[in-house]
Amino acid sequence: MKPSSARLFPLLLMLTLALLTFWLERLVRVEPQAQAPRRHDPDYAIEGFALVEYSREGAPVSTLSAAKMLHFPDDDSTELLAPRAVQTKPGEPRLTLSGERGTLSQDGSEMLLYDNVLMLRDSSAGHTGSELRSNFLHLISARSLVRSDREVSITDQRRSIVARGMEYNNLSGQLELHSQVRGTFEAKVK
Repeated sequence: MKPSSARLFPLLLMLTLALLTFWLERLVRVEPQAQAPRRHDPDYAIEGFALVEYSREGAPVSTLSAAKMLHFPDDDSTELLAPRAVQTKPGEPRLTLSGERGTLSQDGSEMLLYDNVLMLRDSSAGHTGSELRSNFLHLISARSLVRSDREVSITDQRRSIVARGMEYNNLSGQLELHSQVRGTFEAKVK
């Protein structure tokens, strides 16, 4: 029995359509390309950046300034060059922090300061002003809390203390030193 052309025609037509479909699918297929590595380029920069937070009464409560601020969209991070933070909350001594560079948390409530960090606390009732130096400080603004896990050097009029790690609460005035504490205290002259 010989296959007739009337029987072979539909098979050849289907085979031709299948091959044509396969060829067209290959022609228009978009190969997934390797993703380019995410770039860490700033989307904006601000020279002479300053941000002031006010109380309900209109008095400045905190000021954040920097020589330059850079925002990076890939991880929503903010870097600061020569940052300076000043807290002047009622009932607390004025607290000034500065460093060579810093970063802000995404919501702006926390700041990390790096390299030649200086914290100055003004004198208050019964307490003299003091100066703290370190290479790293972590400021949590809302809680008036300053932390470090690195070496800190604290000086005021009559004492000098060096320690590794600390936590300072500006509201309560409590300073907790973590380890390797060494100090020099001058006797109070009557």
